Amino acid sequence: MRNVIVTNPPRADLADVDALATFGVATVHEAMGRTGLVGPQLRPIQPLARIAGTAVTVLCWPGDNLMVHAAIEQCRPGDVLVVTTTSDCVDGMFGELFATAAQYRGVRGMVTTTGVRDVAELQQMNFPAWSAAVHAQGTVKATAGAVNVPVTLGRAVVRAGDVIVADDDGVLCVPRLQTGSVIESSAARVAKEEATRAAFREGQLGLDRYGLRPLLEELGVEYVAAEDYAE
Repeated sequence: MRNVIVTNPPRADLADVDALATFGVATVHEAMGRTGLVGPQLRPIQPLARIAGTAVTVLCWPGDNLMVHAAIEQCRPGDVLVVTTTSDCVDGMFGELFATAAQYRGVRGMVTTTGVRDVAELQQMNFPAWSAAVHAQGTVKATAGAVNVPVTLGRAVVRAGDVIVADDDGVLCVPRLQTGSVIESSAARVAKEEATRAAFREGQLGLDRYGLRPLLEELGVEYVAAEDYAE
């Protein structure tokens, strides 16, 4: 690993970022061809939060948050901190003091494969966070890492300036150069779902709207009256 802090990487346009936030994780994931999800291991510390922002990536050594301090300097309004470590760690790498400094610089929230602490204070500050654990274990500041380099966040590769979308359903990464096309496909999906929702409210079944009856027949599924069914 090269110990480096990359300054001023290109970021996705904030208008596109804000548009993606309106759709949410599940819709954007489907619109991207079911790609981009980090995985179920990162969960929000607060309910009903939904954010999108440009990634400032941080690669730390386990139990050492030195590079988070370095990353704060690189943050600007609209960013999301993305913190991971070179090997598994659930120590409380991020807490209320970091959030105070981050909020001053306009950071919208953070996601981490590690732990967070000071959860009550983070909630009171309305600073959203998604983490692999809540853990009061403290950390040191002793080992070099990297800022704004590509990192692996669960199942996703995140590059500085990519868009992070996060809500109650999890965390997702949209590559910076794909934001325009993803917005278009997400909007189309929302329109399609609204039409389906209206049909369901009128009593139409998914079996018919999605044309699934022939599939059931093809798979050999039979309709059998209860009186004719034997265990």
